[in-house]
Amino acid sequence: MQIQDLHSYDENRFEKLEASIEEYENVKGSIKTGMEDKEKIKRQKKRILEKFQATEEQWRDHKWQMAHRFETVEDIGDIIELSDEEKKQIEKVGETFRYAISPYYMALIDPDDPNCPIRKQAMPCHDELDETGMLDPMDEAGWSPVEGITRRYPDRLIIKVTNMCGMYCRFCQRRRMIGEHDVHVSKEVLVNAIEYVRDHDKIRDVLITGGDAFMLSDQSLDWLLGELRKIEHVEIIRLGTRTPVTLPQRITPELVNILKKYHPIYVNTHFNSQREITEESKEACEMLANAGIPLGNQMVLLNGVNNDPFIVRKLNQQLLKIRVKPYYIFHPKTVKGTSHFWVNMEEGMEIMESLRGRTSGMAIPTYIVNGSEGMGKTPIMPNYLLYMGKDKVVMRNWEGRPFQVENKK
Repeated sequence: MQIQDLHSYDENRFEKLEASIEEYENVKGSIKTGMEDKEKIKRQKKRILEKFQATEEQWRDHKWQMAHRFETVEDIGDIIELSDEEKKQIEKVGETFRYAISPYYMALIDPDDPNCPIRKQAMPCHDELDETGMLDPMDEAGWSPVEGITRRYPDRLIIKVTNMCGMYCRFCQRRRMIGEHDVHVSKEVLVNAIEYVRDHDKIRDVLITGGDAFMLSDQSLDWLLGELRKIEHVEIIRLGTRTPVTLPQRITPELVNILKKYHPIYVNTHFNSQREITEESKEACEMLANAGIPLGNQMVLLNGVNNDPFIVRKLNQQLLKIRVKPYYIFHPKTVKGTSHFWVNMEEGMEIMESLRGRTSGMAIPTYIVNGSEGMGKTPIMPNYLLYMGKDKVVMRNWEGRPFQVENKK
């Protein structure tokens, strides 16, 4: 193996650097964000407003959005043209797996593209009837010391507070919890969960999730955050929410004012497609960021949605522009009814390889595989280590060029 002298001068080095991203630069304009395709989204929004005889003021109200979610084939068919076969498939899937799509998220679906990534995430399809997989592949039930809590790590845990979401994602890992009705966890369960945290002083980090943590009312969140913040050993409180993506109207000044009372507060959200980045989602994220709340993104790698290196690069670069740090790429879980979204691990590795060196480290998340039966998050990445010896280590850089460093004390 010949190791190149990296200090040798190459007069064309900068041209070569630019050439390494030329292919992406040539196609990124065709990978449109919601902001870049806003005229088509506006037309869909207008159709939805006309359908419900609604005003712009109502559209901006998250309660109106929740009350007018698309939950029938007939309503969806008023906005997206469906064949008779598609209607039958949606009705059939709906008998097993519930669906609901906020008017806002419905407007993001490109009616001219049957492979629209928003459509794939929101609308039921016959592939969901595939019985492959498990309803609880992470064995959350087996890692629950008390109702409402999942604990897999020594210093942190999650509290599930609701089964509600602005939109029920077709790949959801907790689709078993959705049921027929929207239900918040009872206050008794929450009180017991808080007591568990209080009684275990090794818990320093609490994640509130669901469902969607922001489906709780302002008053309920205020109470819950206040109770957790009273516990001295709880250092960090995180909230998991997809509302900036599927229901950005939920991010209100009143909500933000509640959250910032309880710093340090962190919010992780869930953009999977660049098309989900709109003026409304940008406004929601910036409102949170302006309140001093760090935002992270947890993308799920999904076949037909984002299993493409250039799509992920565009998404992550655009997320940074709205002040959201790409945090995780999750390998899809083997949840029953989601096999059409599964990808192989080589695809994830290829995406990670394509990011390093070709975009800022700020735009490079950690690729995570969740161990089955609650074994926890395990990071995987391309192998940059070629040889480790007593005196030296040989590695390769993002271009595949080998180099060595001393390995001495």
